[in-house]
Amino acid sequence: MTDDPWAEIKRGTDEIIPEAEFRERFENATAEKRPLVIKAGFDPTAPDLHLGHTVLLNKMRWLQDMGHDIVFLIGDFTGRIGDPTGKNVTRKPLTEEQVQANAKTYEAQIYRVLDPARTRVVLNSDWLNDFSAADLIRLASSHTVARMLERDDFHKRYQSNQPIAIHEFLYPLLQGYDSVALDADLELGGTDQKFNLLMGRHLQQVHGQVPQAILTMPLLEGLDGVNKMSKSLDNYVGIDEAPDQQYGKLMSISDDLMWRYYELLSFEPIDTVRRYRAEVDAGENPMAYKHGLAREIVARFHGEEAAEAAYQGFVSRFSKGVVPQDLELTPVTVPSDGIQVAALLTAAGLTKSNGEGMRLVKQGAVRIDEAPVTDKAAVFLPGSELLIQVGKRRIARVSLEAG
Repeated sequence: MTDDPWAEIKRGTDEIIPEAEFRERFENATAEKRPLVIKAGFDPTAPDLHLGHTVLLNKMRWLQDMGHDIVFLIGDFTGRIGDPTGKNVTRKPLTEEQVQANAKTYEAQIYRVLDPARTRVVLNSDWLNDFSAADLIRLASSHTVARMLERDDFHKRYQSNQPIAIHEFLYPLLQGYDSVALDADLELGGTDQKFNLLMGRHLQQVHGQVPQAILTMPLLEGLDGVNKMSKSLDNYVGIDEAPDQQYGKLMSISDDLMWRYYELLSFEPIDTVRRYRAEVDAGENPMAYKHGLAREIVARFHGEEAAEAAYQGFVSRFSKGVVPQDLELTPVTVPSDGIQVAALLTAAGLTKSNGEGMRLVKQGAVRIDEAPVTDKAAVFLPGSELLIQVGKRRIARVSLEAG
């Protein structure tokens, strides 16, 4: 645990609204050893979780370890409406059977991060099923159509003459009412949920409660380092994937993306992560730190023994693969600010041009230190030794020297 809890709570966050107000509430609660009610809502629309989902769960776990009351809210009622966030068409509602099946899968997976003994799981159907028509009209009267149309996705659809169904306006109102029902002190969500989170704050004020603060977390980039982690883009690491698969995928990320993953996924204190980065900047090989990250994450979901086996398997594949034992070390002169992967392949004599190198990276044919390289913008700094493999036959061991 860090000596500066506020620095840790801000770690990786996009916004805290309002920051000064919540910091005072957080510090007072800490001093009084009084738990805050901290809520995050998940719509059970996709039952399989990947590391992108755990960005929010990790923040919840840290707050849980600080002694606060964590409420994991499954939006089974609102899931039947369908979250319109980021959609340019009306979303097809899920059936009650789909929602219930997905909700059960969620519950089984979240305890891979959260402590089941200290997590309260609730369904918003517990209170929304009891809503009468009069309750719904009263809730709808607390907001205007003009304010709803300020929301980016609604605004774009309205401007482009795309239909907006009336029930879609109800979604943020009902999600916001969840904060009233739970009398939440803080709600967490992704940056794409900001409008819905602010609605909860607004409705608490309408109902005479102290309004919650909101904390938004960024959307995690996938293995390509560019797009949001997504199963459909095949740039994801699933929390239920096999240990070897998780380990290999994490070892494939670029050095720059590694620090992003350390910030948003690791439980290492932020001061420790800063020290790691300073050590790499001073010349240490980033591969050792990437192994540390991969081992930590695999251990979280599969245990220490599985993480050790995945590590040994990775190292074994590296040492017992197709690499000749007498492969000579070739010096390659690179700029002081590093060299991009395609240029490195050409400089090492493995490709005829940078264009060929870019194509091979895109095709998944390039491995550096046994890890697949998928980021065409990956940069390698002088002072390191690398084993580069292009396909099965083109292999070079190089030392990068500043020119």
